[in-house]
Amino acid sequence: MPQLSLIIVGADHPNKDKSNRRSETLWSHPGEEVQLVPEPKNPVDPQAVAVFSARGVQIGYVRGEQCQLIRSYLSRGRITGAIFQDRHDKGAVIRLGLDGEAPTLPDLPPESAPDGQDGFYPDPEYDDF
Repeated sequence: MPQLSLIIVGADHPNKDKSNRRSETLWSHPGEEVQLVPEPKNPVDPQAVAVFSARGVQIGYVRGEQCQLIRSYLSRGRITGAIFQDRHDKGAVIRLGLDGEAPTLPDLPPESAPDGQDGFYPDPEYDDF
């Protein structure tokens, strides 16, 4: 159960090394490992968490409203793995494994299942680019 999908933003901003975040997401494949790196010296947001691809290229940031939670999970060792899930118009979607569980790609929900019937919502589907 303890898995979480996050939208990663900032794909249109350049990296310091001039690498292209949007291009890197195109090179990324579902299931590839990604790294979450806190940036306490980030001048815009000291809670910022950068996300790097399996090749070590930054693909973006955890959204601002989720940074504090993700940093808390990182500091307490609750995040046991992170993988690239899919591309998104804002950048990418990653999947986190929590509390000892390895992250896995979500199954697509059956089309006949009503959204939110049990109080939980299925993972969103994302258009291919």
